[in-house]
Amino acid sequence: MAALQNVPAILRQPIKRWRLAFTTIYFSRTLRSLLHDSASNNSIKLPSSTPPFVVLDVNADAGAEFSNIDQTSLATLVKEKNLDQLLEFGGVEGVAIALRSDVRNGIHGAAKDVAQRQVAFGSNTYPRPPTKSFFHFVVEAFKDLTILVLLVCATLSLCFGIKEHGLKEGWYDGGSILVAVFLVISVSAVSNYRQNKQFDKLSKVSNNILVNVVRNERCQQISIFEVVVGDIVCLRIGDQVPADGLFLDGHSLQVDESSITGESENVEVNASRNPFLFSGTKVADGYGRMVVTAVGMNTTWGQMMSTISRDTNEQTPLQARLNKLTSSIGKIGLTVAFLVLVVSLVRYFTGNTKDENGNTEFNGSKTKSDDVVNAVVGIIASAVSILVMSIPEGLPLAVTLTLAYSMKRMMADQAMVRKLSACETMGSATTICTDKTGTLTLNQMKVTKFWLGKDSIEDSSSIAPNVLKLIQHGVALNTTGTIYRDATGKLDFSGSPTEKAILSWCVLELGMDMEILKHNCTILHVEAFNSEKKRSGILMRKKTDNTIHVHWKGAAEMILAMCSSYYDASGRMTDLNAAERMGFEQIIQGMAATSLRCIAFAHKQIPEEEHETGESRKKIEEDRLTLIGLMGIKDPCRPGVRKAVEECQHAGVNVKMITGDNVFTARAIATECGILKADQNMNTEAVIEGEVFRKYTPKERMEKVDKICVMARSSPFDKLLMIQCLKRKGHVVAVTGDGTNDAPALKEADIGLSMGIQGTEVAKESSDIIILDDNFASVVMVLRWGRCVYNNIQKFIQFQLTVNLAALAINFVAVVSAGEVPLTAVQLLWVNLIMDTLGALALATEQPTKELMEKQPVGQEEPLITNIMWRNLIAQALYQISVLLTLQFKGGSIFGVQDKIKSTLIFNTFVLCQVFNEFNARKLEKKNIFKGIHKNKLFLGVIGITVILQVVMVEFLNKFADTERLDRGQWEACIAIAAMSWPIGLVVKCIPVSKKPFLRYLKW
Repeated sequence: MAALQNVPAILRQPIKRWRLAFTTIYFSRTLRSLLHDSASNNSIKLPSSTPPFVVLDVNADAGAEFSNIDQTSLATLVKEKNLDQLLEFGGVEGVAIALRSDVRNGIHGAAKDVAQRQVAFGSNTYPRPPTKSFFHFVVEAFKDLTILVLLVCATLSLCFGIKEHGLKEGWYDGGSILVAVFLVISVSAVSNYRQNKQFDKLSKVSNNILVNVVRNERCQQISIFEVVVGDIVCLRIGDQVPADGLFLDGHSLQVDESSITGESENVEVNASRNPFLFSGTKVADGYGRMVVTAVGMNTTWGQMMSTISRDTNEQTPLQARLNKLTSSIGKIGLTVAFLVLVVSLVRYFTGNTKDENGNTEFNGSKTKSDDVVNAVVGIIASAVSILVMSIPEGLPLAVTLTLAYSMKRMMADQAMVRKLSACETMGSATTICTDKTGTLTLNQMKVTKFWLGKDSIEDSSSIAPNVLKLIQHGVALNTTGTIYRDATGKLDFSGSPTEKAILSWCVLELGMDMEILKHNCTILHVEAFNSEKKRSGILMRKKTDNTIHVHWKGAAEMILAMCSSYYDASGRMTDLNAAERMGFEQIIQGMAATSLRCIAFAHKQIPEEEHETGESRKKIEEDRLTLIGLMGIKDPCRPGVRKAVEECQHAGVNVKMITGDNVFTARAIATECGILKADQNMNTEAVIEGEVFRKYTPKERMEKVDKICVMARSSPFDKLLMIQCLKRKGHVVAVTGDGTNDAPALKEADIGLSMGIQGTEVAKESSDIIILDDNFASVVMVLRWGRCVYNNIQKFIQFQLTVNLAALAINFVAVVSAGEVPLTAVQLLWVNLIMDTLGALALATEQPTKELMEKQPVGQEEPLITNIMWRNLIAQALYQISVLLTLQFKGGSIFGVQDKIKSTLIFNTFVLCQVFNEFNARKLEKKNIFKGIHKNKLFLGVIGITVILQVVMVEFLNKFADTERLDRGQWEACIAIAAMSWPIGLVVKCIPVSKKPFLRYLKW
């Protein structure tokens, strides 16, 4: 073990010789390949010009290039954490050399190089379990009990019909039911199959993580699926480890391996004792670089994920409530269907029913057994059809359709839904707790101010040389960002927006050379930045004079509190007394009041003996520092964010800003965004610091949480505490987060919204919805879509319950009073198809309107069927029942037609009533039901298809649908009766309703 701990030191000495050997071998192979190609062409001439294309023979070269190492031993090395085997390979750098990877500059990264590595070691993908086929959903649809009963009835009817009337005439009744049943099954299967495909697409998008790698001397972002063995991967807090690998360098790197081992304790990764990193684990703290040794199915994570399929049967709270509603309505339908069955059977066997010719259908023993069975099957089929009609299985379908549709449209609006329930829960949100940086602001940082001592520096030439060096050291070494300079001299900065802003300012304004500074110093210890500490520090040794220095960078007031002296404009060190400290605090407040993010730099030189005595503590000194300077970084507000905030407030949703910035910056940004009003700006209860909120008693927090608009200098724990308080007060809370430490808050919130650009993988996995563009306006769009989902479901419930109520009442009254079922089994199934599938398709795909944001949030405990819906559906159902029963009992005499045409009139009027009522259902409260109808092409298409199919059913499929052709006058009468739904709907909407839910009156 002792020998192993010295491996990095031993390796550094011969590393140049290793590289020289590698270069020699590489070029000798290239030369040999060139001579071999030339010899095969019987010529030793070099090509005079380069061809305009390159042919890559990947398979031939891949094995030879990596002949000294194989993927099995590499994969086993990491899986078994085998330090002895790693030593045999020559340590981590020995493995990197064997993989033709430069530990500093990465792999070459050309297409041929990547392809060879994928052939030799595999790609970073894993086979998914096969997706469910269309046939699977067809089989699932057949499992519905009512469908099975109908199929049995249809089969019996088919058999007896053919036996009695022959094949040519006898198949109509049973065949019609079969066709109708298969049509319902097909539509249901197609809808579920398409939804499943949609989930698969979303799953692929959500798994496509961007990874930072070093290729061809440059840090760049690639898809996780493009990572290959030999890649040098840069890891930061919150990143997911994209493949198995070995630790190269870094500081304070801790990894959460719970996804692999189940252990909740974070594991420290370092070069000496534990250099092993596993795919699928998360970086909990620190940063580092790794060399990839295994990808895809050669990793434990890949093998595990290949057996897991995403569960697309997640049931949302709304679906659970709808299932209860469906069950209740189904019980009523079952009761009515049973009564219809009993009454019909009694009437038949007592001789009270007559056939088409007026003869009694049952005459005891004189009636043939086939006729009795046929009659009983017909009665059962009608009862089952009433049951099918009454069960609103279209409700779950409507939810599925509207959720799938809204998810697809939300994706286009820069929001990716990870959990279905979030779609509908967002519609009930009463409070949104949002971050500042990148959400309310553009996250385009630029250094606009720098203070040295008490002086604002406009020209870098006025900075004293000794201070200039300290600034450059503090920026170049205490950073997770990188700088790449291409062949033309163009600079490319990478890292967080704050790091990029500081690096670009220091390079372009102060002439910093990061490479030289890093080469001349050795970093001894690092304390990485996180949202709780709000600062980062390094302990470093200068190689030129062997002196040891501490550099800190972070939130200005926190760094200032650690300082006991400062550098003035001339470069002299001056003591920091109380008056001077107050002066610096005023400078910080002044910059913050102009919406600048304030960052301070501090330094301290440590005596050698002091470092040696404290070396074992591994803690960077945090007191008696010297303040180098103060920096102001501008991050402008996003265009349109004020309008988005006002839209939320108008919709009854409170917007609270929770930020790590100081109270003055937070107040300035909140006022600019419209979160703070002019009268609240000086209100101490509206703007609070996280520490103050934390120190409140639980009772005080509950009293004041509603009044707080801005929480500054907050930690992730403060955010979590606020969310818990808001939820206890009955709020439905949506919260945005991007950091690893935001994960508890994102999980605790009713809707967790992570940031797609700045968000860490840990934050994304803890969230319900990912905001792909990090924009607050997209959060508002999610809110609008959430309300739209709920509103669309309510529209469909109103429409379907109207049909259910009317159909059940008509059939029950007709059977009990006259022993006749006005609508046949096929006709009922056709109405069911219109109502369930086509109706759901038309009403569940309405797009969000501005009206949705004019209402207060709907509570999650509010009844699904509101008083307004009861008013609308009862009025329409009563009209349909009265009209259709009139046609049932007096239709023959009114129109002077026979019973067959009268039944067709009833069927046609009933269907057309639903078509016209579908327009009424578009607007639950508004009187103008046609507003915005031209935007919903799908609605118009469904209406058009329904009308065309109805004409075909009545005019051309007479034997199939058991109808008679109608003349022009009869069609006009049906349309006129159905069209009355519109004026009735208009008049009914003028009737005021009580706010108290209708069903609560029944409890009294």
